[in-house]
Order: sequence, then C-alpha cells, then structure tokens
Amino acid sequence: MTSTPSSPPEQTRSAREVFTAISGLVVGMFVAVLSGTVVSTSMPVIIADLGGTQAQYTWVITASLLATAVSTPIWGKLADLVDRKILVQISLILFTVGTVIAGFSTDTNMLIAVRVLQGIGVGGLMSLVMIAVALIISPRERGKYMGVVGGIMALGTIGGPLLGGFLTDAWGWRSNFFVGVPFAIIALILLQFTLHLPKPAKAKVSIDYFGIVLLAVGVSTLLIWVSMGGSQFEWDSATSIALVVGAGVALAAFITVEFFVKEPIVPMSLFRNRTFTLSVIASIAIGVSMFATSVFLAQYFQLARGATPTESGLMTIPMIIGQMGASIIIGQLVSRFGKWKAWMVLGSILAVIGVSLMATLRYDTPFTLVAVYMFVLGAGLGMVMQNLTLIVQNDTPPTQLGAASSNVNFFRTIAGTIGVTIMGSILSTSVGNYIADDLKGFTPTSQEEIDALTHLASGDVPKMNELPDTIRTIVESAYGLGIADAFMIAIPLAILGVIAIAFIKNKPLSTKTAAEQLREQAEESVIDIAEAEVAASLNTTGAIRIDGTKTATGSVAVIEREDEERGR
Repeated sequence: MTSTPSSPPEQTRSAREVFTAISGLVVGMFVAVLSGTVVSTSMPVIIADLGGTQAQYTWVITASLLATAVSTPIWGKLADLVDRKILVQISLILFTVGTVIAGFSTDTNMLIAVRVLQGIGVGGLMSLVMIAVALIISPRERGKYMGVVGGIMALGTIGGPLLGGFLTDAWGWRSNFFVGVPFAIIALILLQFTLHLPKPAKAKVSIDYFGIVLLAVGVSTLLIWVSMGGSQFEWDSATSIALVVGAGVALAAFITVEFFVKEPIVPMSLFRNRTFTLSVIASIAIGVSMFATSVFLAQYFQLARGATPTESGLMTIPMIIGQMGASIIIGQLVSRFGKWKAWMVLGSILAVIGVSLMATLRYDTPFTLVAVYMFVLGAGLGMVMQNLTLIVQNDTPPTQLGAASSNVNFFRTIAGTIGVTIMGSILSTSVGNYIADDLKGFTPTSQEEIDALTHLASGDVPKMNELPDTIRTIVESAYGLGIADAFMIAIPLAILGVIAIAFIKNKPLSTKTAAEQLREQAEESVIDIAEAEVAASLNTTGAIRIDGTKTATGSVAVIEREDEERGR
C-alpha cells in the first residue's frame, strides 16, 4: 500500500514564543491605532486651518473608512491565496506612506485623497493581523493573548488623543502625522524576523478583478449618494436617482459575479453559515456605534464644550477605559472558561444603553454624566467587537479563514462609513437649523460679531476660540443638540445587534489553531488520494486472490463471482 507522508507534530508554543511571533503584528496595529487616535482630537483644528466645511470634515473620515471597507475583503481573500507575511508588510508600508503624505496636505481635498491610501493600508492591517493570530493561536486560547494585546492597544488608544492634543498645541497639527513613522519602521523589522506563517497551499492564484471593480464602484456610488443627498442635490432629483440606480446595478452585478468566479472576494457560501450571517448583522450595528463615537466625540468636546485638543483627548479616557478594560477582562474570562455568548449578549445590551445615553447629550451636560455614558458604551463595544471575529473564525473552515474574518470587518466598516456619513449629514443640517433659530432677531453690535456670522453662513467649521461670547454659546448649544440628534440613528441598529447575537449558535471554542486544522486537512487529503489510487489499481490492473495468486486482469467483483461459483 502507498505510504503517506507525515508532517512533523506541532510543538506547543510557550507564552513567550507566542508573543515573540506576534510582536510585529502588535506594533503594526499600534501604529494604525496611534495614527488614527492622534489625529482624532485635532480634526476640528485641521479642518478649520485648511478652510474645510462640515461636509469635508465628514469626508476626511469617510474617505479613509471607505477605502478600508472596500480593501478589507480583498486583503482577506488574498490571505487565502498568497503569502500572508508579505501582505502584512505591504499594507503597513502603504499606510505609512499615506500618513506621511497627509502631513504635507495643503488643502482639505488633498487630505481626503491621501486618506484613501491610508485606508487601504488600514484595511490590510485590520484583517491580516487577526488572520495571522488565528493561524498561531487557537480560539480557546486567543482571548488570553488578545487581552494583553488589547492592553497594548489601549496605550495607543488612550495615549493617542493626549499626544495628538499636545503636539497640536505645541508644534501644530502636521506633527501628528509623523509621530508614528518610527513605530512603523520597528514593526517592519519585527515582522521580517519574528513572524513565520504557513503559506497557502494553492499553487495557482486566481484574483477576482471584476468583482473588485464592481464592489468599489457600488460602495463608492452608494456613499456619494448618502453623503451629498439633501445638500448637493435633492433626494428626488435626477442625480439622486442615477446614483441609486448605478449603485444598485453595480452591487447586484457584484453579487452575481461572486456566484460564478473561481475565487470570489465575498464567497456567497459563507452566508449559509448562521454564525457568519448573524455576526455580520451584529457587526453592522456595532460598526455604526463604534465609528460614530470616535468621530463625533472630538467634535462634541471641542465644538459643544469649547475644549482644546489636549482637553478633548483627556475627556475621552472614560470611553477608552471602558472599551479596553472590558476587552482585556472578558478576553481572559473567555479563555479560562470557554464561555462567550453571555458576555456578548451583555455587551450588546450595554451598547444599546450607551448610544441611547449619548442621544441625550447637551452642551452643558455635567461631565460626570458624560463620562458614565462613554464608559457604558465603551464597555459594551469592548465585550462584542473582538469576540465577533473570534466566533466567526471558530465556526469557519480554515480554507476560508481570510475571507470570513475580513468580511466581518468589511461589513462593520462599510456600515460604520455609511452610518457616519448619514449622521454627519444630520449633524450638519441640525446645527444649521439650531443656529438659525437661535439667531432670529439677533442684531450684531460689533464688526467681530458680523465677521463671525459671515463665517457661520459659509458652512465652514468654526474656530470656537475666535467667536464672540454672545455667538459662541449659541454655536456650542447647536452642536450639542446636533450631535445628540445624530446618535439617534444608532439606537435601532444597536437593538438589532442584540437580537442577532442572541440567535448566534453557542458553539464551543476549538482548541486547535487554524494552521493545525489546515495541516490535518492536508494529511487527510493525502490519505484519501492514496486510498483512491489503491482502489483504482485493484479495479484496473488486477487483485490478489484468497489463495495468493494474482489475476491478470479484471476486478474485485470478478474474483468474488469466481470464488462464489467455486463454493457452490
């Protein structure tokens, strides 16, 4: 009988070896988190300095999110086909180059364009890091390690806004884009020498280029319609109808193509898995809450409460403590006891409570209450976000690990992008209406007030420290009410997230890494092939008789008939 080659047994890694293996991934994620949070508190200053409008403020955020969303499933699918280590390095390089160029932006349009390049890099890092971790660590043990990783991410998340505010106040906002470059270089070096991942077994790579184009066109057109409708054109205008039809046709064509191509970007077979489908629905709800909070909290503190960028960073600490604290603690508990569903249901309920509380914000809400609101929402997001990816990886064949992991992130990102765009549109409209209502009957008495009213009429984001006190209070109140109105959108989606998580199958976490599962499948495939070859040989070249002689031709069935006749 044909012998089957055997793979060497997997050696159990120590905790130190695991952290060494993922050290470059952790630093890479740290760079991505730091770069985003460093800029978050400075965005009002950046847009005001570049002469941008509220609509452009939103587009600076959504341009990066859109690029992240479109590229995430592409990176994930490539991870099932080509060398994952090289993909991680390429995504980090793209992100770093985009970040540096952003620091030299001369106007808002240039900043928006460069944020697209940043977003492509982020899409790679966010999906590939989790895929690499899944190859190294089993689902049951992953929470323990990711809890510590979450603590390192907390350093970037908590320190980012503070560092960004300090840099902006001391050396200007451009310095924010350069602070992460040394960390990016360190990450690239660590990735080269510490990260060792199994390469995909597929010899021939087939990339769904047509699907990539259709996905990019469909999602981009949809986002343009959502962001510009009601301001650049009427909702019932010919332009609006053309954009809706164009987006619908492109997305319908994309879905159709995915059924027929050899290696689809979004395998439709994944949606037959209940865990994946419900996790996507929950990710949509969580994505809107997560992105909305990160985008609008900085505006709330600086435009509704008059805080400086540094103060704004300090004020977000309760949110970060809630999110990272819950992620670390719950990650440890999940690894220790293997139970995840109760924590996720609790987290989704806390997310509903958190966004509902955010919808009550006013410019003069006591900061103690605001801190409680942020902590509750942060804790809810921390319990759910990483665990959604974990349970999908736990219930997905390892050959589709990249596609499944990245598509959960894709739907979360695209939902967050569209949600933030809609909320930004609501915020812009609400702020304009509130300011107009409060200024009825107001008569300016100085040139300073006349200039301030002219600036507000242009739609540009105001520089709060330059407004006269009489107008500043009106603007702060308008932004407080407008941001609360925007958060109303997130409430029904958060409720939908609770329902989706409640119906996810409570499957025990596996104790095998994805790499071990892939190797076992390969060994089983070799055995199956060998057995098939033996069977084919018996059926075509002859077989051994019971008496030890061999038939010249024929099959096992012929031998059995001869023996049966001899028995008679």
